[in-house]
Amino acid sequence: MRVLRETGIDPRLQDGFPASFSRRQNLRAAAAERPLRILFTLGDPYLPQRSGGAQSSTDQLAMALQAEGHEVAVLAGLEGGGWTELRSRVQRRLLRRDYAEDRMGGYRVFRTWNPIDASEVVQLFQPDVAVVQNDNTRRTVPLARSFEAAGVPVVFYFRNVELHDLGGNPASLRDARFIANSAFTARTYAKAFGIRSTVIPPLVEPGLYRTETTRENVTFINPVPVKGLETALQVAELCPDIPFVFVESWPLSPELRQDIETRMAALPNVTLRNRTTDMKSVYGKARILLAPSVWQEAWGRVATEAQFCGIPVIGSNQGGLPEAIGSGGVVLPVDAPAERWAAEVRKLWDDPEAYRAQATAASAHADRPEISGTHQLRTLLSVLRGAAEDVAVRAGAAAARAMAVALPLV
Repeated sequence: MRVLRETGIDPRLQDGFPASFSRRQNLRAAAAERPLRILFTLGDPYLPQRSGGAQSSTDQLAMALQAEGHEVAVLAGLEGGGWTELRSRVQRRLLRRDYAEDRMGGYRVFRTWNPIDASEVVQLFQPDVAVVQNDNTRRTVPLARSFEAAGVPVVFYFRNVELHDLGGNPASLRDARFIANSAFTARTYAKAFGIRSTVIPPLVEPGLYRTETTRENVTFINPVPVKGLETALQVAELCPDIPFVFVESWPLSPELRQDIETRMAALPNVTLRNRTTDMKSVYGKARILLAPSVWQEAWGRVATEAQFCGIPVIGSNQGGLPEAIGSGGVVLPVDAPAERWAAEVRKLWDDPEAYRAQATAASAHADRPEISGTHQLRTLLSVLRGAAEDVAVRAGAAAARAMAVALPLV
C-alpha cells in the first residue's frame, strides 16, 4: 500500500481518524461552534481585595463571555487582611490545596499567595485556553510556561508596559498568541521582543458607567503620585473657586493618606472620597475628568468611562492615554506647568460653548466601533479559538505521525 507522502498519514487511517488531524478548516469550524472554558490570570489580588483597571476589565470580560455561553474562571493573587484572605486561608488548610476557590463575582475565582504554578487549577478547571495578563509581580512569564507545560493554549494579554516585571521573555513561549490593550502597548512589545499583538482596548461596559451628570466638580481618580497627584493638587490650588473631588482607587498607605489630608486642609475646594464600586455616583457629579498621569499608561480606562457620560478629559500625553482620550478631551505634555493645566480646566469650566463642544466630542469618541463590546468580544474569541486550534492541530499532527510510523507499511 502506498503511503501518502503529502501528509505522512497512512490511507488506512483516513476514515476513522479525526478530521482535525488532517483538515484544519474542519477543526476551525467545529471549534467555532462550541463554548470555551476560559481561564484569566492576574498575579495581583483580585476583586474585592483590589480594584483597578485590570481587575475591572477582567470582571467585565468574564461576565460578558458568560452571557455568551462560555465558562469563565479567574486565577489571582492574594493579599493579607480582610474576609477574603481569611476565608481563603481556612479553605486552603482544610482542603490541603495551594488555591482557594470562591464565586464572589458570579464565576469561579482561584486565589493563592504565589500564582506561579497552574497545574492544580488546570486540574480543577480544565481550561481550553488561558489568558495570562501581565502585572507587577514578575511571575507572568513563568505562569504562562506552567500552562504550556500542562498542555493549555496560552494567550498573553499585555495590559502594561513594565517590561522588567514580566519575569522572562514572552517571545520564548512556544505557541502563545498575544493581545495588547492599545496600539502604544503593541508597539512597545514589538520593539522590545519582536512580538506582533492583536490590539483590543479594555472592555468597558457602558451600562456600569453611563449616567446623567450634574457636572458640578472636577474629578481626579486614583490620587497617587504616579497618576499625577502633585499636578492635581497644584491645579486645585490655582482654581480655588472650582470644586475638586479626588476618588481613591488603589489603597492609600497611611503615610500617603496623611500627606494628602494635610495638604487638603489648606484646600477647602478639594474633597477626598473613599473607593467605591458605584462609579455612576462618581461620574454623576463630574464636569471634567482630570488625568495628569506621569506613568507610562498602557491605556486610560477612566477616560473611556467618563466619556460614556459625555464628560471631557484633560490628560497627559503618557503612553496610551492619548488613544483613550482621542478627540474627547485635551492632551497636554506630562511636564506642562500646573498653570497650563489650570488654564485648560478654567476654559472648560467657564466657557459654555467650549464645554459643550468637548462634551459632544467625548460622547462621540465613546461610541467609536473599536471599543464596542460586540467588536471586542468577537476579536477576543477569534484570538482564543485560534490559540486553541494551533495547539490542537500540532497535537493532532504529532499523533498522526506517531500512528503512521507505528503501522507497518506495505
